[in-house]
Amino acid sequence: VGLMPIAARKTNKPLTAKEARRRTSVDRFGSDIVKITCMRKQHMRDLHSTKASLARPYCSMSNAFTQFTQNHQPEKPFLKSAGGEVLATYADFETETGRYLDALSALGIKPGDRVAIQVEKSPQVLFLYFACLRGGIIYLALNTAYQKEEIRYFIEDAEPALFVADPAKATEAAALGAKLVHTMDRDGTGSLRDLASRSTSSDHVEPVSVDDTAVILYTSGTTGRPKGAMITHGNIVSNARTLCQAWRWSSTDVMLHALPIFHVHGLFVGTHLPVMEGSSIIFLPQFQPAEILNQLPNATVFMGVPTYYTRLLDAGISRSHTATMRLFTSGSAPLLPQTFSAFQNATGHTIVERYGMTETGMNTSNPIAGPRKAGTVGLPLEGVLYRIVDDEGSPVGTMTPGILQVKGPNILKGYWRKPEQTAASFSEDGYFDTGDIAETDEDGYVKIVGREKDLIISGGLNVYPIEVETVINRYPGVVESAVIGVPHADFGEAVIAVIVSSDQGQLAPESLIEHLKTSIANFKVPKQVIIVDQLPRNTMGKVQKNALRAQHETLFNETA
Repeated sequence: VGLMPIAARKTNKPLTAKEARRRTSVDRFGSDIVKITCMRKQHMRDLHSTKASLARPYCSMSNAFTQFTQNHQPEKPFLKSAGGEVLATYADFETETGRYLDALSALGIKPGDRVAIQVEKSPQVLFLYFACLRGGIIYLALNTAYQKEEIRYFIEDAEPALFVADPAKATEAAALGAKLVHTMDRDGTGSLRDLASRSTSSDHVEPVSVDDTAVILYTSGTTGRPKGAMITHGNIVSNARTLCQAWRWSSTDVMLHALPIFHVHGLFVGTHLPVMEGSSIIFLPQFQPAEILNQLPNATVFMGVPTYYTRLLDAGISRSHTATMRLFTSGSAPLLPQTFSAFQNATGHTIVERYGMTETGMNTSNPIAGPRKAGTVGLPLEGVLYRIVDDEGSPVGTMTPGILQVKGPNILKGYWRKPEQTAASFSEDGYFDTGDIAETDEDGYVKIVGREKDLIISGGLNVYPIEVETVINRYPGVVESAVIGVPHADFGEAVIAVIVSSDQGQLAPESLIEHLKTSIANFKVPKQVIIVDQLPRNTMGKVQKNALRAQHETLFNETA
């Protein structure tokens, strides 16, 4: 469902420079697009050993909704407000998802159709999401920050049968090409909820295959047009089960949820785990440090991005706030070692940093029982294979940076209507190329060095930004830094550092550069240091280095 038929044909499309450089590990199989499709299917068969899974039956048990509802107790709270009010029980979960499915059916939405949604976080969004899973309808989550031209592209590319918009943007969505528009406000009210409230609660669960697309999530598109990652029912169930086991989740846990739900972190990790185990969620509309401190005594698990933890430290989090807590996790962006240590000192809790991406869900995690190492994203999760290779596709040794590739039941089926890009993303033996540069230590812990596209090649020498950032971030007065490469006539790329300082203009860039010359190789030392009030970030807290590169790309036009 959702994957365009691929004819048995050859393509002679030239390789990009990046693809050519990694040809051995990624494109050695040649240009037969059908081959990667067959290889992908074989890869999935290899990961499922039972005869039933090999047959790929279409049945309701393969539907993620069925798997998520195995441990539900009807009267148990599903969602609670900050004030302790029960917003929905698990009986309501069953009823409301059935109502939304009935409403979607009344609108003519069929299994395999796409439903796009760009609205603020509310319980009704979750009911709609799980209704889509239940009905075999593909859920298309869109970031609320996307603007007109981005939305136009998503509508043209995904062709959603229904677009759910904020009431203030309904007319705009229709003008951008949406075939059918319904509304949902930040409190969940709107035309779609009105329709659902008048509907009968369907008890239907659509038979699907584990390989059927459940969700499409668009990648950030920092290197071109965004690609729609097709996440299957099997992908999301396997990753949820693996994380429940790895993080020892139980029905007695209470999740404090302050993440957005248009992203893997908030929608998949932050929601799937409690739903799979039938545990309760304190459902906050957004992250506010003071409210988090108030709610922590009522919870056992909190998931955040690194920015959340720095702001909680600024707000004075202490052991008195975290006495009931069992688990803090961090992801979506690198957690600085100093934040890791500061949080540990303030609360007595050690953050579990993990690593995932839109296309794969979660791949690695620091362990619950065992050392949690600052600056690493831990060990591979059960069922996830990984390797780190050089530009020729050969494995590298310990503490040697290379391209991280992963393989497992969590890996996407492919990119929506982009068979060539799907093919280029998998190696001949079925490993997915993450585009991340990583290395492992002597214990097998994975450290993300940076994105392959962020690698700086200055004077023919490789510079890994995180290595320079780590040294800069230790310098007195530096809050955080971002190291990027910009065009330079002599070096090809010049290293520069953009930093946030706590010294109110007292930090001297020249002094920092001199310090770096005594700490790292000269070719890694930034040619310039630029001090700013803050670094540009996306909604998940990731520093937008592409924006910094665009801002400073002409820096050396006159001086080079």
